[in-house]
Amino acid sequence: MENPAKQQTEILVDHLFRHEAGKIVATLVRIFGSRYLDLAEDVVQDTMIRALQLWPFQGIPENPEGWLTLTAKRRVIDLLRREASLADKITEIERNLPQVTRGEEGPGDEDKMDDELSLIFMCCHPAIPRESQVALTLKTACGFSIGEVARAFLIQQATIAQRIVRAKRQIRERGIVFEIPIADQLSERLNAVLQVLYLLFNEGHSATQGENLVRDDFCEEAIRLGLLLARHPRTGRPEVHALLALMMLQAARLPARTKPDGAIALLADQDRSQWNQRLIGLGMRHLAQSAGGSEMTSYHLQAEIAAIHATANSDAETDWARITTLYDQLHQIEPSPIVALNRAVALSRWRGPWAGINALNEIKHHPMLSNYHLLPAVLADLWNRAGDATKAAEYYSAALNCPCTEPERRLLQSRLENERALCKAEEGKRNKRK
Repeated sequence: MENPAKQQTEILVDHLFRHEAGKIVATLVRIFGSRYLDLAEDVVQDTMIRALQLWPFQGIPENPEGWLTLTAKRRVIDLLRREASLADKITEIERNLPQVTRGEEGPGDEDKMDDELSLIFMCCHPAIPRESQVALTLKTACGFSIGEVARAFLIQQATIAQRIVRAKRQIRERGIVFEIPIADQLSERLNAVLQVLYLLFNEGHSATQGENLVRDDFCEEAIRLGLLLARHPRTGRPEVHALLALMMLQAARLPARTKPDGAIALLADQDRSQWNQRLIGLGMRHLAQSAGGSEMTSYHLQAEIAAIHATANSDAETDWARITTLYDQLHQIEPSPIVALNRAVALSRWRGPWAGINALNEIKHHPMLSNYHLLPAVLADLWNRAGDATKAAEYYSAALNCPCTEPERRLLQSRLENERALCKAEEGKRNKRK
C-alpha cells in the first residue's frame, strides 16, 4: 500500500511544477542573468525531485513555494560558485538569503508578477524568430513539454526542440535582457506574448491528445497570465483585454463540454444552464474594455464570436450569419486554414451543408490540415446532414486515423458505427426493391 505522505507529496509537487516552475525559473533568471536560462530550468526540475524525496519524511513546508524558490537559488549558487565572473554577486546573494524554515516567505506578489512577465518578454525578443519565441515561452514560462508544444503547433517534436535550442542560444549570444520592454518596443513584443497565451489556452480548451478533452490547468494558467498583463500599467492594452475576453467567454462553456461519463457534449447539445455566468460577465466586461483602441485585432473578432455563442439562448437562436461575417473579417486578418475551417462550419449552419462542403473543398488539401482530425470530422458531419451516409462514414474513418483525444475518438467511432448502420440499412432496402 502506498505511503499516504508520499502520495500527498506527489500530488502537491505535480501541481507546483505546473503552476510554480515558471515563476521560479523567472526569479532565478532575474537574479543570475538570462544566459543561465538552461541552468535555471534544470535546477528547478532537480529541486522538484528533491521535494519528492524529502517532504514525505520531513513534512511539507508551510510555504512550499518559498522552500522551492530558496532551495533552487542555493543550488544555482553551488553550481556557479567556481565561476569568477559571479564571485562577488554570489557573495552578496548569500549574505541576503534568509535561512530556509517551514514558514519561509517567497518573493512578493508584485516581484513575482514582474518576474513572470519579464521572462515571457525575454523569450519573445524580436531577435528570436516568431515561431521560436512562442515555442520557448510555452516550454520555459508555462511548463509545456516538448510534445505539448509540438501539438500546439501541429508540427514535429524534433522541429520544436531545435527551435527552442536555437532560441536559448540566441539569448546567450545576444545578451538579451530580462525585463519588460520600454514603450517603443512593447507593441511588437506584446503580439508574440499574446500568441503564447492564445496557444496555451487553446491546448487546454481542446487538448490534442490524451484521456481528457479539456485541460483546465492550461486554461487557468492562460487566463492568469492574461490578467497579469491586463492589470500591469504598461501592458493593459485593448488587445490584451480582447484576448482575455475571448478566453473567459470560451472557458465559461467548459463545464458543459463533457458529460459525467467523460463523453463529449457538442455545442448544440450542451446544457447551457451549466455555463459559468460569472465568467461570461467578466468576459463581456473585458470585451467592452477592448473597444478603447483604434486597431481591430483577430482577438477582438474571435471574442465577439465567442460573445455571440455565450449570450445566445439556444443553438437554434445563434446568429450564424453574423458569425460567418466575423469569420470573413478574421480570415482577412489571419488567412489560416483553421480560420477557413471554422468559417465553413458557421456558413453551413447559415446556408446549409452543401455551402460548408463547397467551402471545405477549397482547403481540404492544405498541408497544415493533412493530419488534423477536425477537417474530416466536419466533412463527415456535413455529408451526414446532406444525406450521404457512405461519404460520412468515409470521412469519420479518416478522422479516426488522425491524432485526437480519447473522448473525441469514442465520439468519432460511435458516429462511424451509426453511419455504417445507415449504409447497411440502405443496402438492405435496395436489395428488397430488386
